[in-house]
Amino acid sequence: MRTRNTVSFLLALAALLGACSAERPPWADGALVTERIPVGGAPQRLDNLSARILVLHNRERQAAGVAPLAWDRALAMSAAAYGPKLARIGQLRHSPGADRPGQGENLWMGTRDAYSVEEMIGGWINEKRIFRPGLFPDDVSRSGNWSDVAHYTQMIWPATTRIGCAVHKAGQWDYLICRYSPPGNVVGRRVP
Repeated sequence: MRTRNTVSFLLALAALLGACSAERPPWADGALVTERIPVGGAPQRLDNLSARILVLHNRERQAAGVAPLAWDRALAMSAAAYGPKLARIGQLRHSPGADRPGQGENLWMGTRDAYSVEEMIGGWINEKRIFRPGLFPDDVSRSGNWSDVAHYTQMIWPATTRIGCAVHKAGQWDYLICRYSPPGNVVGRRVP
């Protein structure tokens, strides 16, 4: 109970400090930011990018009626390790499942320094326009093509509990790699 009170106090203090500064951070509007607390340790500090990514995901999850995600540094490191490989390929290609056991993956690619993380993830969020609740993959897209909503369904997958992401900058491109655990988009399972 004491750890929970400490976490609540630190989050309230961070929100207060953010409200007092001239430039408010994106999460200062009261959005939920969930942190993974190591056993016997203090909550990890999330940098601004990580917090923004987590807020964007958790807003969508809340709207879908599913539990929030927690940030996972190991997943973020796994995502970061794939960035240079994507840059060498020069196009979006999911990493082999054997290289990321137990992890789902969302990818984004765009002109370097032209997009905010909100715009990057906004593309995935926009997929909800044609999303419909149902069994994955056949019943989840109004277009009839499940891949049109697959980023969004991974974002709101009910059994997924952790996320870690990285942005890799190379040449003229930015790559956003997000890893999820347990992975979503499981055939035959219902998406809310």
